[in-house]
Amino acid sequence: MPKKLERRLRVGVLGAGQIAQAAHFESCTKAANADLYAICDVADDLRERMAITHAAEKTYKNYDKMLADPDLDAVIIATADAFHVPASVRALQAGKHVLCEKPVGLTVEECLELKAVIEKSGKIFQVGHMKRFDAGLQAAKAFIRDEIGDLIALKAWYCDSTHRYPMTDAVQPLIVTSASARKPSSNPKADLRRYYMLAHGCHLIDTARYFAGDIVSVQARLAERAGIWCWFIDVEFASGTLGHLDLTVQVRMDWHEGFQIYGQNGSILGKTYNPWYYKTSEVDIFREADGATHRVLGADGHFYRRQLEGFARTILDSMPMEGADINDGLASVQTMVAIAQSVQSGKPVALADVTGGM
Repeated sequence: MPKKLERRLRVGVLGAGQIAQAAHFESCTKAANADLYAICDVADDLRERMAITHAAEKTYKNYDKMLADPDLDAVIIATADAFHVPASVRALQAGKHVLCEKPVGLTVEECLELKAVIEKSGKIFQVGHMKRFDAGLQAAKAFIRDEIGDLIALKAWYCDSTHRYPMTDAVQPLIVTSASARKPSSNPKADLRRYYMLAHGCHLIDTARYFAGDIVSVQARLAERAGIWCWFIDVEFASGTLGHLDLTVQVRMDWHEGFQIYGQNGSILGKTYNPWYYKTSEVDIFREADGATHRVLGADGHFYRRQLEGFARTILDSMPMEGADINDGLASVQTMVAIAQSVQSGKPVALADVTGGM
């Protein structure tokens, strides 16, 4: 891991649950330009155990008390989805920068309300679409920006596997739970169609937007059979690029994620791994000019740590934001809502027309 720099962002993590334990605590301790300054969670047993394990400088049971700490620079929101917007608003109003887990919100309206708070605060707000910090995807993005010319078509797929839990259990740290943990008022997994779209669909949508730009409308079909949820989504990009997305949950095979891009001066074929392997995507970039294929190695595949370091660079060094901002997060939610409405109506749905949630 890179050595710690002299100037570092002091980060407080809200929530000591699975995503914090599997990703954010370690990212703070390993980041070159950030430190795990504080942990906040209502569960006393969980909070104190995580503080000892990861050597946090301070702990808080009360979120507002952590936000009142003048030495705290920024907050990572690592809670359940339902708490993302309220927790982000409180942090911004307290004068803290925010890195919020995806999806940024559950409805279009609350995302718009959050956007207004961000603009008023003048603080940095980044959405946790950590795949933007995959070196393979970054190489593909650079080729699209600098060399590919007209982008003709994009196909992307995200297929979660029935075998993913034995795989992730083998590589993730043992996740510690607490009976005192705060939970949303309703069980997020009670509606699996909604849950899978929020958990996985937002990754697929953000990857498509990262490469091909703004989405104007979608037309989606959904099959729910044999314990498989399969969305096929035709996408209209503002650029005129043709798009097709495949979101399938519980395929009977290995994790299957990737993309294929056709352009004027070349093509790109990408294979993305289960994120908990911290393995950079294998992305083959073919240049028509020399008839050769190039693949970046990307030895550093710790996407979550790289995401935090990019967030810290934006704050400490006034660097342009490398990750997803509130407009990206809003567009992701709008697209998910449009997909749900298209499935119901059987017709194309324009993002500009969507309201509410899924």
